[in-house]
Parts: sequence; structure tokens; C-alpha cells
Amino acid sequence: MLLKRELLEEIKAGKVDLVFRRWSRPTVKAGGTLKTKVGLLQIGAITDMDPGAVSEADAKRAGFADVVEFRKWLDTMKPGHLFQRIEVSYLGEA
Repeated sequence: MLLKRELLEEIKAGKVDLVFRRWSRPTVKAGGTLKTKVGLLQIGAITDMDPGAVSEADAKRAGFADVVEFRKWLDTMKPGHLFQRIEVSYLGEA
């Protein structure tokens, strides 16, 4: 799972604890870790969902101002049949 540096910094600072992904097959597993440019991330719960079900609260937890901004971002993502809500947290230096 590729995450932009700006988003990684937000996760590290504790400002973001959710990410959304649309893909053909998942690349992370609940309970696993992900080595990134800012350190190690813990992957929490992963939930399959419909993108239309993203709440205002979840959009904000993912770093978006609101659901409208989230949907604009989603329109820029490559297609995939699987949409997931992924909880993340910063573990520390890798």
C-alpha cells in the first residue's frame, strides 16, 4: 500500500488513523505492519465496504475535510472491485 509522505506524517502525528483503498487485491492484512518512509505502521481492522457508506466522521479521520472532499479524491483513484476501510497507527522507527 503506497501512501504519500504528507499522509504518512499525519498518521505519525496521530491526526489520521484511517485510510481507504480501492484495489483488485489487498496488499495489507489486519494485525500486520507496513514499513514506510516515516517508520513502521500498525494495520488494524480492515473492513470491506461500499464507498457510498463512508461517513463524515470517517472522512475526517482519514484526513479529508468532509465526505465531498473524500469523493473527489476517490474519483482520482484507479478502478478496483474491492473497497476497504483500514485502521492504521504509527508504531515507531523501522
